[in-house]
Amino acid sequence: MSLSPELIALGEYLAGEFDNKEQAIADPVWYVHLRMWQRPVNLFTEDSITLFAEQASIVNLDHPYRQRILRLQPGHSSDAPVKVQYYMFKDPSLFIGAGRNPALLNTLTASQLDLLPGCVLSVTQQIIAPNCYKFAATPLPNTNCSFTYLGNTIHVSLGFEASATEFHSYDKGIDPETRKATWGAVLGPYRYTKREQY
Repeated sequence: MSLSPELIALGEYLAGEFDNKEQAIADPVWYVHLRMWQRPVNLFTEDSITLFAEQASIVNLDHPYRQRILRLQPGHSSDAPVKVQYYMFKDPSLFIGAGRNPALLNTLTASQLDLLPGCVLSVTQQIIAPNCYKFAATPLPNTNCSFTYLGNTIHVSLGFEASATEFHSYDKGIDPETRKATWGAVLGPYRYTKREQY
């Protein structure tokens, strides 16, 4: 199956090393200085592009967190030609640090992942110039992204915008009772700049 130009472009835009240095300097009270890695992995290659993602505080790069897998697949309409399905690791400890040490991903198999059925984004695109896009990924209607981690049920609101040089993350944790954001992009997106292309 051949992949659409939009899906390939989104994969290229998402793959890389990013940080939000400018945002963290401008507003350090609300935005921690983070580094984020999104590395292509050799999974689900028959119909999709798959990425490993993790992040770390710039002052504690040896302790990265939020390991996850994003699978970019064809969408179901011409308005949203791409969807993003999230997966979590059954044992995240096996892959901690793979952002900086991608050799850890060489042994990754689909059997080490759990599908997160409610954690799906629909991606729309705006054409900026020939073969140049701005993407926006938002949750599907009536979906609930939640999963169990260390015995706790975690509720998350996901979303992002991506261009060739920037990645804006709208991810945030949600309190299941109050439905208010408790961590992440509480006051607006984390604004990452791409520092290296993978």
